[in-house]
Amino acid sequence: MSLSAWLPSLLRRGRYFFHVPLGSCQLHPLHRSWCHKKSTSAVQHNCVNSPTMNQSCKTLEDALSNLYSSEQQSAILQVLNTASERELSTIKLLRGRKSVSVLEHREKYGPFQNLQSLLNVPLFQYKTVVKVCNFILNPSEKGDRRERKIQDTRPSMRFIKPEIERERLETLDSIVSVVFGTRKIAWAHVDRNLAVHDWQQEECGRFMKGTYIPAVYLEEISSVVSKIPEADLYILEKNGLSAQNTNLFPVTLHLRTVEAMLYALLQNIFMQDGQHKVLSMARSTVGKHFGLMVGDSRTSGLDLVKQFLLQSVTQEQPRLSFPRNKVVRYRNLFSSVTQNRDEEMCDSLLQALAFYELVK
Repeated sequence: MSLSAWLPSLLRRGRYFFHVPLGSCQLHPLHRSWCHKKSTSAVQHNCVNSPTMNQSCKTLEDALSNLYSSEQQSAILQVLNTASERELSTIKLLRGRKSVSVLEHREKYGPFQNLQSLLNVPLFQYKTVVKVCNFILNPSEKGDRRERKIQDTRPSMRFIKPEIERERLETLDSIVSVVFGTRKIAWAHVDRNLAVHDWQQEECGRFMKGTYIPAVYLEEISSVVSKIPEADLYILEKNGLSAQNTNLFPVTLHLRTVEAMLYALLQNIFMQDGQHKVLSMARSTVGKHFGLMVGDSRTSGLDLVKQFLLQSVTQEQPRLSFPRNKVVRYRNLFSSVTQNRDEEMCDSLLQALAFYELVK
C-alpha cells in the first residue's frame, strides 16, 4: 500500500487512534507528524486504559530518543534543568505559561532525566518538545531565516540597465552620475561614503541648432567625456520621453543620440575585463525615490539640493558631504535668481545619491 493511501489511517478521531500495526517500518518517517494530546492527564488516562494508546505513547518516547544523539540530549537537558524562568522565556515556544510549567515540574519531580520526561509537562505535545529541542541546539536558525528574508526583500536591481551582480554594486568605490539636456551635460563624481569629489557641467552650445550633424555631436560629447573623472561605474539618466510623441520627436532624437554617444565613448575609454562600465537609470526612479513625481511628471529637485548643501555645513552627519572649499561656490550657484536654472547639475547629484541608497 502506498504511503499516501496509508496515511489517513493515522488520523485521530475523538480520543482514539485508528488501530494500525505499530510495528510497521512505515511509522518511523512519520513520527514528527504524530499528534500528542495537549492534556497530560488525558494522555496518561488513555495510555493506562488502552493497550493501543499505551503502545503509541511508548513509540513517541522512543522517537524522541532516536531524533538526537546522546551528546545533543545532554546539551538539551543541561539547558532545561539549569535555566531560569527568564532564560527559558527566550527559547522558542517557552514564553509565558510553558516556561512556568517547566519550572514547576522541576521543583516537583526534580531535574529532567531524559527527553521523554518532557512529555509529562503540562501543555507539552510531542511536536512542541521537538521544536524546543531544535531551538536549543540551533538558536540562530530563526535569525538566519529572518536575515535571508530581509535580503530577499531588498529592492530589485531592475532600476538600472543592463543589470549587473549586486555583489559588484555593493563593492563600488565611486560612480560618476551623468545627466544631459538640450544644452548641457552635467556629472557628479560621488564615492561610496557619499562624499562628492567632482560636480560640474559643460555647456554644449551647438546642440539642437540647425541641421542635425552627427560630427558636431561627436565633437561636443568627446570634449565632455575627456573631462569626466575615472570611476567604477558611469550612470546615465534614461529619460522617459516617448518616441510616439511626434511633437517632442526632435528632443527625443537629441536625447537618444547623446545617450548613445556617451555610452559608446565612456564604455570604450574606461571598460575593463569586458564588464559593463556604463549603466542607464530611469529618470522616474530618481523622482520616486525623492518624492518629486507629480503624476507621470517629475518636478525640480533644486530645493532638495540646496537642502543637502546646507546640511553639509550645519550637521555632523549630512546626507551628502562636499569639499569644504567648494560649498560656498555651489551654494552661490544655486541661490542666484536667473532663468538659466541648472537642473542637469542638480539631477546628476540626485541620481548619484538615489543610486547608492537604492543599492544598499
